[in-house]
Amino acid sequence: MCCSCGGAALSSVNPFRLCGGLRVLGYLMLPLVAAIAGAVYYAVVAAVWGPRIVKHGHVSALALLIVILFHLLLVMIVWCYLRVVFSDPGSVPHDWTPPVEQGVIGQSDVQDPSIDTGIRHCARCQNWKPLRCHHCSVCDRCVLKMDHHCVWVVNCVGARNYKFFLLFLVYTFLETALSALALLPHFISFFSGESRHTDSTMNLSITFIASVLSAAFALSLLCFICMHVSLVITNTTSIEIYEKKSSALWQYDLGNFKNFEQVFGTKKRLWFFPLYSAEDLENISALHGLEFPIRANVV
Repeated sequence: MCCSCGGAALSSVNPFRLCGGLRVLGYLMLPLVAAIAGAVYYAVVAAVWGPRIVKHGHVSALALLIVILFHLLLVMIVWCYLRVVFSDPGSVPHDWTPPVEQGVIGQSDVQDPSIDTGIRHCARCQNWKPLRCHHCSVCDRCVLKMDHHCVWVVNCVGARNYKFFLLFLVYTFLETALSALALLPHFISFFSGESRHTDSTMNLSITFIASVLSAAFALSLLCFICMHVSLVITNTTSIEIYEKKSSALWQYDLGNFKNFEQVFGTKKRLWFFPLYSAEDLENISALHGLEFPIRANVV
């Protein structure tokens, strides 16, 4: 009797509502990230290198360079972060229907991340799913060329904000690596005891924590960036990795450079900024997430 009641209770649980809790987790992580960023900023700029810019009437070129680079990278991080958070990763148009030349699969595959040769139908959203489109259980909607849902940015990463996400990773890595290297001498002096006679206990503690966190984030981000670089140059998403393993030739692989342009655009001057030229937005269909060029030798 109890077992049957328990089974009925478990069967009534909606897994999609449980996934929705990840969005709440993302909002809770924002204050944590802000606190870590504040500690690193205080350690690098206020406690260590800021006071060294002008010391005994002399300007330190190294201290000035570190502080300027730190703030430039910080501006780029905030810019890219806002673009990732507030850009639509790619939503299926309400009136979108499959092109005649593409096959249609009648069955829905809400939880199946594999890609079929035709268009699928989403039972949750009640709309057709374009190729490379997947349903996000956290956002509870279909996302065009979905890569993953990122709790750090409280948004999905898809066709229309993937470049912004990658730039956010790169600039955050550069910032944390710069912070770790800039704080390294202070970190060493902390254990040697040299700084304990000149710095306050609060400065020592914050600098020590900031240096450890910066190094840890830099290493983890480097691994994450390497993974996404391999995805970009093969024109693959995180979801599509498993399907690609079972395919002799990946139909979306146009060559390393062309694959790169499918994400970053053709204008070199905009590669390092979370922007696209009007020409690229008009000519590169992949940036809209509804149509994708394929290899000529793949049927």
